[in-house]
This record gives sequence, C-alpha cells and structure tokens, in this order.
Amino acid sequence: MRAMRNTGPNALRHVSIILAGIFVAIVPLHIAHADAAGEREQLARVIHELQALEPLLRAAQSQANPDARVRFRYDWLRQDLHRMRLGIQEHINAPRTQPRSFPPLRGDYRR
Repeated sequence: MRAMRNTGPNALRHVSIILAGIFVAIVPLHIAHADAAGEREQLARVIHELQALEPLLRAAQSQANPDARVRFRYDWLRQDLHRMRLGIQEHINAPRTQPRSFPPLRGDYRR
C-alpha cells in the first residue's frame, strides 16, 4: 500500500530505484549460480518486480501536468518495460545457446 501513496517525482524516483535494484540483482545470477532452475526462478521474480511498477507509473502519471512543455512519456516507458518482460519470459520458456537480438530500449522518456 505504501507504493500507492508515492506520486509525482517521488514515484519516478522509486521506479528508478527499483529498476536499479532489479539489474543489480541480475548480475550475481550469472556469476554465482550455474543452476538453471534457480536462474529461472530469479528471472521470474524480476518479471514480477517489473509488473509491480505499474501502480507507481499510474500514480505518477495521474499527477503529471498535461499542459507542461516537456512531458514524461509513460507510454514509452511502458513499452520498454514490456519488451524487458517479454525478453526475460522468452528466455525462461526456451533458453537457447545462441544469442538473440532484441529491439533497443528507448531509454529517453521526455518529449
């Protein structure tokens, strides 16, 4: 419930902190664990955390000024988060020995 109270710039700050934590958590997966089942379990947790960002994004978007000259593009961020979830889920479902190519993330969410 605490996440629902975070709005505006604070909500975006929390989203950034959560994303940073997710990526920091992924690094040890490749270094410390050779267990495929354990890796899949951890990646499933990453997907869950990415999905948990949606309420924060909705709260931040509800506080956005629609008349602002420079606006945060929540739709672009949602597309990137969706791509990340799909890429992780694809690896969980069918890990391959060959690398795959994915479209680049947008990364810039201001317009």
